[in-house]
Amino acid sequence: MAAAALGGLRGLLAAAGPAAGGARLAPLGTRLLGQSCRRPAGPRASPEPSNEGLPEGVEYIPTRKKGKNPMKPVGVAWYSLYARTRLGYLFYQRQVKKARERYPLGHSVPQPCHFPGVKILPIPVLSNNYSYLVIDTGSGQAAVVDPSDPLAVQAAIEEEGVMLEAIFCTHKHWDHSGGNAALRQQHSSCKVYGSTLDAIPELTNPLEDKEKVKVGCLTFEALATPGHTVGHMVYVLDGEPFGAPPCLFSGDLLFLAGCGRLFEGSPETMLASLDVAVGLGEDTLLWPGHEYALECLTFASLLELDNPALEQKLQWATQQRQEKRSTCPSTLGEEQTYNPFLRTHRPELQAVLGLRRDGGEHPDAFRARVLKEVRRRKDLYKPT
Repeated sequence: MAAAALGGLRGLLAAAGPAAGGARLAPLGTRLLGQSCRRPAGPRASPEPSNEGLPEGVEYIPTRKKGKNPMKPVGVAWYSLYARTRLGYLFYQRQVKKARERYPLGHSVPQPCHFPGVKILPIPVLSNNYSYLVIDTGSGQAAVVDPSDPLAVQAAIEEEGVMLEAIFCTHKHWDHSGGNAALRQQHSSCKVYGSTLDAIPELTNPLEDKEKVKVGCLTFEALATPGHTVGHMVYVLDGEPFGAPPCLFSGDLLFLAGCGRLFEGSPETMLASLDVAVGLGEDTLLWPGHEYALECLTFASLLELDNPALEQKLQWATQQRQEKRSTCPSTLGEEQTYNPFLRTHRPELQAVLGLRRDGGEHPDAFRARVLKEVRRRKDLYKPT
């Protein structure tokens, strides 16, 4: 792994030239003005890509093996380069370029969600990310969550005929924030929201925990959920005015049957953040930052062999992905029946992991140990 990782870094450094040494790079997508941003017509899904190039489903780890433990030394070094240097931006540029070539119509067929007065449009970007365009249909004002690829997001904005008023960024990673600069250039009145604890590009309006933002008739609440990054935030759309359930845009905190890697937090921190999400209520719709459902459900099925809810969801997700259809949203109530990261309190999961609560150990401390072990196993898991 070390040789492959270092080789990949050398290649990027060579391609970067002086830019990697600190020269300012033009934001990706700044050529938006004057060029068409519309994707080709037709179903929004593309043929299965070849196995060439970068691995898919592996977050920021430069290896062709899936599920490699990111906490090994080279993984830590790579993460530092990705998150804190311009080399990470070059890697993101390469991700975008390859994804546009492989998935000209997007990696999945999006399934818009409509409620009276609001529309949620998932935008499949990169190889497995989702951005979300959330529209106040009465006023035509809109917000976008995590605009990874500015061209794809701009295409959706033009197709819907809406005014972009806000960008809600869950965290600093380029695959969630890389489109901020280009979209700000295209939409000068657009504000960028996020945490000051993450170095979010183009941040104009820093948010604190539980702070609320209105976009037209839409109300979003920001919740601090550190663990994946120190400044990670999720955004909750208040559905009550529209007769809808709350909508959680979870970034890399929570996926269908999974959770984000602990790059900048402890198991205790991530557990507390996941508890914040669960506290939103079982009817809350979960809109995750990645299409990881099939991999996460398959991994979960190895832990709980006799879980009917998990088995049923895995069968459904398998069919969805065979048809290149999105698997989001799920609900937080569903997630608690099969997502191992939300089942740390369950005796059956604890028994499978071979973990027992020590005498005098606080219940949450024990749950954090369970979470740590599930996360360790997931990091080592290699999908077939």
